[in-house]
This record gives sequence, C-alpha cells and structure tokens, in this order.
Amino acid sequence: MADNKEKLQDTESQEVQTSETTEEAVAPRRNQYSEAEKIDIFDNEFLPQIDSMYNFAYRLTFDEDDAKDLVQETYLKAFRFIDSFQRGTNAKAWLFRILKNSFINDFRKKSKEPSKVDYQEVETYYNSEDVDASITTDLRVEAVQDMIGDEVSNALNTLAVDFRTVIILCDLEGFTYEEMAKILDIPIGTVRSRLHRARNLLKEKLKSYAESMGYQG
Repeated sequence: MADNKEKLQDTESQEVQTSETTEEAVAPRRNQYSEAEKIDIFDNEFLPQIDSMYNFAYRLTFDEDDAKDLVQETYLKAFRFIDSFQRGTNAKAWLFRILKNSFINDFRKKSKEPSKVDYQEVETYYNSEDVDASITTDLRVEAVQDMIGDEVSNALNTLAVDFRTVIILCDLEGFTYEEMAKILDIPIGTVRSRLHRARNLLKEKLKSYAESMGYQG
C-alpha cells in the first residue's frame, strides 16, 4: 500500500513540474565557461533562434509587445543560466523550455487564457499505446504545409494553450517527442496522447475549410 502511495506521489510530482520556475527547471550547473565562451555561445547558438522564439512567444501570448517581452526575458535567463547549457546540444529546445516556463510563471497569470485543460479524462480515453497514426498524420503534411493561412492560424489560436503548444512544437517547429517531453516537463506518453487530442481538435475546426479546398477528412 505504501509503495502504491509513493508511486502515485511520483506521478503527481511529474505533472506539477510545468509550474516550476526556470531556476528549478534548468539543469544544475555543470560547465564553467569563460566570458568569451559565454558570448560565443550566446551569439552563435542562441541568437540564431530568435525568430522561432518570437513566433512561439506570439502564439502563446497573442500580443506583439508581450511576445517581445517574453523573448527578452528568455534570453536574459538563458545568459544567466548559460553554464547549465551543454555546448553543441540542441540550443533551440533548451531555449524553448525556458520560454515555456517563463510564460507559465509570469505571462499566463496575466493572460485571458482559459483555465488549464484537465487532462485526466483525455489521458484515460486516449491511451498513448493505442493512438491511431492514420488519424493523427503529421500536420506539416496533412494541413499546415498546403493550407497555412488565416483559417489555419485562427483555428490553431482557438485551441487551449496546452493543446496549441504541442501542435506548435511538433508540427510547426519539428521537435521530436523526446525533445517535447523535456521542453514541457511531461512524460513522452503524455506528449503522444496530448498531441493526438490536439490534432483531432484542430482537424475538427478545419474540417469545413479543408473540404472546401478539396481535402477529405
């Protein structure tokens, strides 16, 4: 009985990681870069991601000024915690994780977003091992690639922020499930089922538009 209780507590602790501060979310410091090395990493690995960072921030905030503030805060934190970044690894994924945590900690509190989605029912119904791949084809092929425009953008923006985020990370930014799990601080199984649900929700919103363009749902 005690073991089951401990397992339940471990599972719950994984789910609340999304509300961690950036200081708690980044890995412990493991490098001691010189100032010159820090500047080199910042200029050559971090700054090239700034357009993707802004696009992600804008998709989360729907406000140009808030998006710029969020990106600025992300880069300030990235430089502050640069010793926890392993040079040569995926800088984009590392930065996206900081941005996501900053959004949750600071900007989401001030936004008009609906309350966070309750995934318990979703996870029960959409077992990640039973996901029908034919239903959730990568949207880069199925929709976004050929249909990107106001209709797709508006439909995406109507999704709850947690569903919208997985679509952006996977289908627009091309992150793997493993990278998304690290960015979002959730298990890979949760990434799979959340993405499955998000794609289906988006497809429903796009159905009439897709049919008018000759696409079959």
